[in-house]
Amino acid sequence: MKQSLQLKLGTQLTMTPQLQQAIRLLQLSTLDLQQEVQSALDSNPLLEMEGEEQAPAEPQQNQQSAEPGASDDSAHNSGERDSEGDWNQDIPDELPVDTRWDDIYSGGSYSGDGDELALEQRNSAPDSLQDHLLWQLNLTTLSAHDKLIGENLIDGIAPNGFLETPLGEIAADLDAEEDEVLTVLKTIQQFEPAGCGARDLRECLLLQLHQLPANTPWLEQAQLVVDRHLDLLGKRDFRQLSRRTRLNEAQLGDVVRLIQTLNPYPGEAFGGEEPQYVVPDIIVRRREHRWLVELNPETTPRLRINGDYAALIKRADNSTENNFLRDNLQEARWFLKSLQSRNETLLKVASCIVEKQQAFFELGPEAMKPMVLADIAETIGMHESTISRVTTQKYMLTPRGVFELKYFFSSHVSTDSGEDASSTAIRAMIRKLIDAEIPRKPLSDNKITQELDKQGIKVARRTVAKYRESMGIPSSSERKRLV
Repeated sequence: MKQSLQLKLGTQLTMTPQLQQAIRLLQLSTLDLQQEVQSALDSNPLLEMEGEEQAPAEPQQNQQSAEPGASDDSAHNSGERDSEGDWNQDIPDELPVDTRWDDIYSGGSYSGDGDELALEQRNSAPDSLQDHLLWQLNLTTLSAHDKLIGENLIDGIAPNGFLETPLGEIAADLDAEEDEVLTVLKTIQQFEPAGCGARDLRECLLLQLHQLPANTPWLEQAQLVVDRHLDLLGKRDFRQLSRRTRLNEAQLGDVVRLIQTLNPYPGEAFGGEEPQYVVPDIIVRRREHRWLVELNPETTPRLRINGDYAALIKRADNSTENNFLRDNLQEARWFLKSLQSRNETLLKVASCIVEKQQAFFELGPEAMKPMVLADIAETIGMHESTISRVTTQKYMLTPRGVFELKYFFSSHVSTDSGEDASSTAIRAMIRKLIDAEIPRKPLSDNKITQELDKQGIKVARRTVAKYRESMGIPSSSERKRLV
């Protein structure tokens, strides 16, 4: 076989580290981006935040020196104080060298106006349901053996407040009689919140009713409904319920309203997740009949290259220190370019979304237009995968609220006029119809389908049911109310 040399031409896309970094920054959320920026600041000495002017200062004098020959240590200390932010602006300028922090600020309590909680209490994690029940158990006069049974019972209570561990299993583990466990359970069921330790919904509601004052109106009738006819109440079969309880419609309505004041999940107030606050990346404002789109300055990191370190780099110097500075300078430039590319792409995509969905901003969700990723990608000349990365975990603040960018994308449904309607708009129409329905005669899915058909939107009943369930709206039988 004869060997030969051949020359071929071709194109190939190579994922350089710079491109990989730009793609990674593009899909980061605001919180993740802040962490990435902080990591870059910590690892690269040639990167710094804009506005970090480090004026040299004497550590023990209440004055600043503008002379070039000021102490380097003073400038370093001043820079450390300034880089921490504005929270320390009230720290006295003159502090002895051996001054302790505790001598200046008392440890822990916040002395604001009004009944403010201590700082430790404000920042401490909330007690769990088990902690709250154990605290009450320790205040009882039960014996040590009964308290041990109580601790095991409390361990078996789920976060919603229901006891999920069978009594027989707890009795077997502790080598105790099941009657002993039941007696301790009755004690725990008297704790707050009312209804905890119940084994089913019926027992949970009855426990809460038993703790109401005896002179509560319709208390006896409510106990009867919960004890014997809870299934009919769940089905909202008020006609059969009225016949069984021998109550007229007005009386039954009072009883049902009393039951609705009870909490079917008494433990949900404890140990819940901390609220997650969304910081918008994009701000949309209306000004002079035009919609303005801009980046949120609070979420846009403003970095720059440290000029002092950059000036130390010498072109012909191959020393270790010079190579270190040169490499970090190049990385800093790549990082700044990636950030700029991310901001430009995010602003371009958001502006295109606002332009295509102006009807939503003017009229509301019912005017939402159908739109997919390909529509934005074609308009701004980018790939759909790039649009997907940009719109993931990015939020827009509008006069109508805060929305994730993905909220503006939806499939389409054909109408009688030949145009397409957005599935988001159809959901808004369904919610509007349900909000305006008569509580005694709620609209069925079939009736909602007919109402949409009158508006020129043809959707199947099963589609209406799917949209209704996706919005967490119960069926018509479950929405039925007594007036």
